[in-house]
Amino acid sequence: MGRVLSQDLRDRVAAAVAGGLSCRQAAVRFGVSAASASRWRQLARAHGTPAARAQGGDRRSARIEAHAGFLLGAIEARDDITLGELQARLAERGTPVGLGTLWRFFDRHGISRKKRRRTRASRTAPTS
Repeated sequence: MGRVLSQDLRDRVAAAVAGGLSCRQAAVRFGVSAASASRWRQLARAHGTPAARAQGGDRRSARIEAHAGFLLGAIEARDDITLGELQARLAERGTPVGLGTLWRFFDRHGISRKKRRRTRASRTAPTS
């Protein structure tokens, strides 16, 4: 994956292209690829600035977060409900999701779905 180049460089390349240089000439002058100079020119035309967009991050959790009230209410109503049962209930509502999606939702909200309490070890002293 490529790295984000500085905003100053992007601005200088876009200004050079706006000043009359071609994208290839500006790319050679500033030591970047012609494709980058062309993309930055398109960004400057469309948005007014060749600024980099945000990279990475979560783009899909909004779909499950829209049902947060339903999921948290289902847990309050029945605390021993399984992820599979929640998955089926969401599918009935028209939102098919995977078990991993549900697990990550509960992890984000700090909710553990462990059914049994932790028990102490059966032996109190080492045997060897």
